[in-house]
Amino acid sequence: MTLPNIKDFEADSTGGSFRLSGQKGKVVVLYFYPKDNTPGCTTEGMEFRDLSKKFAKAGAIVVGVSRDSLKSHQNFKAKLVLPFELISDSEEKLCELFGVMKLKNMYGKQVRGVERSTFVFDKNGKLIRDWRGVKAPGHAAEILDFVQTLK
Repeated sequence: MTLPNIKDFEADSTGGSFRLSGQKGKVVVLYFYPKDNTPGCTTEGMEFRDLSKKFAKAGAIVVGVSRDSLKSHQNFKAKLVLPFELISDSEEKLCELFGVMKLKNMYGKQVRGVERSTFVFDKNGKLIRDWRGVKAPGHAAEILDFVQTLK
């Protein structure tokens, strides 16, 4: 699969408004996850949290995205003490832009949901790598390893 051609976007986040073009000079790690306060998403959030100082040292910021409301994100962020922004994509605009909406099997039924995926933008805002359909445990460390190779 080829990388989507993403030049810029703006979305509501726990830090106000988040704009990709406003992050020039930083590597941006944008991770999409299905739902606040679920086991896999909690694991993933905590792993990104626990590595946040190493991401910062590598010149990167981490931003999470799900379809949950800002209120849900604020509670999730406070509960897990997440040091990064969470974007609310309740209208699925970013999910569609990045192609992360998929049909999944849940308890034998097909449901439409977010495929756990991560995208890395370089310091100039160019999308340089993506991971799709990932498992939460250990994923943040894999992303950190990649980010640390960037100069």
